[in-house]
Amino acid sequence: MSFDRDALSAALAKHNRVARVVVAEVQGSAPREVGASMLVWQARQGFGQSGTIGGGTLEYEAAKHAFSAPRLQRLPLGPAMGQCCGGAVTLLTEVFENLAAVPEDVFARGPGTMPFAVKKALAEARAQGHVTPKLHGDWMVEPITRATRPLWVWGAGHVGRAIVATLAPLPDLAITWIDTAANRFPDVIPEGVTQLVSEHPEALMTYAPPEAEHLILTYSHALDLELCHRALTHGFAFAGLIGSHTKWARFRNRLRDLGHADAQIARICCPIGQPDLGKHPQAIAVGVAAQVISGREITESYGERTG
Repeated sequence: MSFDRDALSAALAKHNRVARVVVAEVQGSAPREVGASMLVWQARQGFGQSGTIGGGTLEYEAAKHAFSAPRLQRLPLGPAMGQCCGGAVTLLTEVFENLAAVPEDVFARGPGTMPFAVKKALAEARAQGHVTPKLHGDWMVEPITRATRPLWVWGAGHVGRAIVATLAPLPDLAITWIDTAANRFPDVIPEGVTQLVSEHPEALMTYAPPEAEHLILTYSHALDLELCHRALTHGFAFAGLIGSHTKWARFRNRLRDLGHADAQIARICCPIGQPDLGKHPQAIAVGVAAQVISGREITESYGERTG
């Protein structure tokens, strides 16, 4: 888990003043891990929020009192919250009006002079390029989220919408969403998602980073084929194509005719997702999301869903 600077920035742009509540320390069983956080803002009917620290009474009370709670608060989940986890959590609550104090690599803050343990953690983090969220006394150290995985989603139909809605909240994904017309997209694009509209989307493949991951699921088999062809020519970290075994067999033959070797063609994963979850767009999205998150290539068939 890490500090999502972009999410806080977006929330501040909308609400001007935002509280952030993070799980700073855990003892025993708790609903979420250290680093789990939520943003809270004042609204006409109480408060609004995004993110979660585990739900239930703990989350409700933390959100309700986010603008008046002590900076650090240790809460036994059983006696204080009536929750059955049995452990205890320490919550760090901070109110932001701007990002002036939030750096872009590692965020360390606390009262008084920075302790040696925090200085050591920062030095190690910057040397190793990795830091684990941790409370050092009264000082909290967290890595800042960076969207390090470019994911290009080709197609804004029902399945594309479900997939983007499912994956957009993940802070490490930098999602680019492409289709042929603006009216093919939903009215509201999830925060952090870059929308690209082009009558010839295949021409945009050249702008994708070579380490990008691609999900190809347009309305057109011809366009899907062209995108596969261009992805193989351009290079990619992962490419998944929506469709059946029948569709993929035809595509393999056509990609061979276009000059691609079998070993290269085999890098494209088709079908994508987890077919046992069903054919509903949201069910497909869940399977594809699991595949993207875990990095697994799941190639069982969806049957003749796309022909």
